[in-house]
Amino acid sequence: MIMSKTQIESLCSSLLQELEVIWDEVGETETEREKILIEIEDECRAVYSRKIEKVKDERNRLRQDIVDSKSRVIAICSVMEEPSSLGRQHQSDQSGRRSLKEELVKILQKLEDMEKRKSERKDQFIQVIEDIKCISEEINGESDDTRSSDFSVDESDLSLRKLEELHSELYTLQEEKRTRMKHIQDHLGTLESLCSVLGLKYGETVTKIHPSLVESEGSRSISNETLDKLASSVNQWHETKIQRMQELQDLVTTMLEFWNLMDTPAEEQQKFINVSCNIAATVSEITKPNSLSTDLLEEVKAELCRLEELKWSKMKELVLKKRSELEEICRRTHIVLEEQDISVENVIKAIESGDVNPENILEHIEYRAGKVKEEALSRKEILEKAEKWLNACEEENWLEEYNQDENRYNAGKGSHLILKRAEKARALVNKLPAMVEALVSKITIWESEKEAEFLFDGNRLLWMLEEYTELREEKEQERRRKRDLKKLQGQVTSEQDKGTPTRPQSAKKGLKVSTDHKRFASSPHTDSPRSAKSFTSQSRYG
Repeated sequence: MIMSKTQIESLCSSLLQELEVIWDEVGETETEREKILIEIEDECRAVYSRKIEKVKDERNRLRQDIVDSKSRVIAICSVMEEPSSLGRQHQSDQSGRRSLKEELVKILQKLEDMEKRKSERKDQFIQVIEDIKCISEEINGESDDTRSSDFSVDESDLSLRKLEELHSELYTLQEEKRTRMKHIQDHLGTLESLCSVLGLKYGETVTKIHPSLVESEGSRSISNETLDKLASSVNQWHETKIQRMQELQDLVTTMLEFWNLMDTPAEEQQKFINVSCNIAATVSEITKPNSLSTDLLEEVKAELCRLEELKWSKMKELVLKKRSELEEICRRTHIVLEEQDISVENVIKAIESGDVNPENILEHIEYRAGKVKEEALSRKEILEKAEKWLNACEEENWLEEYNQDENRYNAGKGSHLILKRAEKARALVNKLPAMVEALVSKITIWESEKEAEFLFDGNRLLWMLEEYTELREEKEQERRRKRDLKKLQGQVTSEQDKGTPTRPQSAKKGLKVSTDHKRFASSPHTDSPRSAKSFTSQSRYG
């Protein structure tokens, strides 16, 4: 219980009175009494002094604790870049005359709050830095750069600004991680497609790059090394796909040539029909599993070896077939084949003797057939007109025979059809001069451009047309002579009861036809059936 000042003074006064009573009983002198009172005062002063010093020490300690606590609060606020607000608090304490102990309690509460906030802020830094470290290790792997990087918390700067910088760095790393995961997923998809097409085991191929790539997406390695290896593997197998595609297309091209050469049945081709479909495909269009596997390439190579052996056994048949095809082309285009070295007899003799490679003969025949086809294109228009001219000549021959038939007007079965044909024949024959003129013009232009003669079954077509024109003119002249002769005979008959008929001058015509026919027949290029027919027609009617 704390005594008040009045109580202390009352107690002291009571004690002095009691001391005075005792001294009176004892008979103490005034000197002694003064001396004792002085000692009592000194002792009381000493006790008060000790107590005051002790209280001063306590006050100084409190003040120092307040200063230290304030310093710690200010330091924490500085680290966290926040205002301390202690200045405003001190002014409030001064105005309210708060005691040192109360002030210390307040500051300690502030310090405890700031230390708690600092701890929470530090935990946030630790979490973000750990995330940054984890993603950095995933990206860079266990490289020297990652090991040398400082991922500790810098406690000298725990500001929100610094925390935001770390969050921004973490976000950038997370974006890079997502990008890398997408790249890896895309590469794996491409690699899986390549493995399927090339007939490779996808799991084994991926495991060689990094075992984690066969696992779920979340645990896959996204390091620079893994990404580089994966991209390199994709490029390597893509190049392999291109090489195999080119090799397969070359093999298939050769195989198709063999098939066409030997007329391979569709049943035998069916096994490789899917392979032949890729002959003109691009790299991106080949997606079917095992369509470029080594097993498939070996199968195609084996088929080519079989066809190669079969080709040699059928080469004689093939050469003769191609020779017949060439002759057929020449026959249709009225071109005379002059090469004696590829005649049927010489071809058979060369193959059987083994002196010449049948493949070379075949190549030469195909080359000659190509040249004939090329030449036929430039001759097409003239040949069509020549065919029309020859058909018209045939109709002209028929019409002349029809006109010489004395019974042509007798009614009979089918006579109306014959009359209709005769009308059409007369219309066509009337067009012959214009047809000949147009054909001569075309041939003249062609020979001028090509600087060569236009041959028709070995004979110059222009000469044939000229001779036809001459013969047609002679025929017209003979017809006029016959008409004049008839008129003359009619006059003689009217004057005489019986006159001697004038001999028709047809012997000259017959001689002319016979001579012309022999001249065409003696030509070295009349071996074609169509040629002989044409020459005969022209010998008779041009």
